[in-house]
Amino acid sequence: MARYMEALTIERGGFRIKVPESWWEFDVRPESRDDSIHRMVTERVRRQPELAPHRDTYVGFLQKAAADAWKSGALYCGCMAESFGGDTPITGSVTVSLVGGRTREGAPLPTDPAAIAAGLAPKEAQREGDSWRKVTNVDIPGVGGAARTFGVEDIAVPDDALNRTVRAVLMQTFIPVPGQEGKIALVAGSSQVLDLADSFFDIFDAITSTFRFTG
Repeated sequence: MARYMEALTIERGGFRIKVPESWWEFDVRPESRDDSIHRMVTERVRRQPELAPHRDTYVGFLQKAAADAWKSGALYCGCMAESFGGDTPITGSVTVSLVGGRTREGAPLPTDPAAIAAGLAPKEAQREGDSWRKVTNVDIPGVGGAARTFGVEDIAVPDDALNRTVRAVLMQTFIPVPGQEGKIALVAGSSQVLDLADSFFDIFDAITSTFRFTG
């Protein structure tokens, strides 16, 4: 997974971020994302025929990632879906969303990293195999302080009548937007490949450290 060091700079309205050049960015809009994903996977398989056995897995993963990103208000969504010679492809994603919230009284929620971290609950694994979450503060070069959670968490499946969850490696970094009261840029990285949790934490941290506001 060392290829993540080869970076591609992505720029959107108000920010830029560097991601591995082998990752895929795709349209998350409901009216066009399925066709876009099918075309993208077809082109990738054409260029890399060894990926053909995993085609359906890639399509399904990317469609779910796109749907989840759209619901979260994502401004950018990028995914990796790579085969490293094993039976199961390695998948992961990073999204950047602009989020905000207000108190019951209507006041903007605080965006100070310490205040955000204080409102995030850590979780200890009671036994081996349990989900867990750590809360910390980080410093992003050129941006400043940010609150962060990382761990192996059970994430609710959106719009699922059975209230099912999916266990995933998850890192979320909450970056205050300068000059916009109550606004946070949320950089979230996730993967369902639990055995590679530490490697994905390194990748997500490296990607998030390249985040910069522009304009």
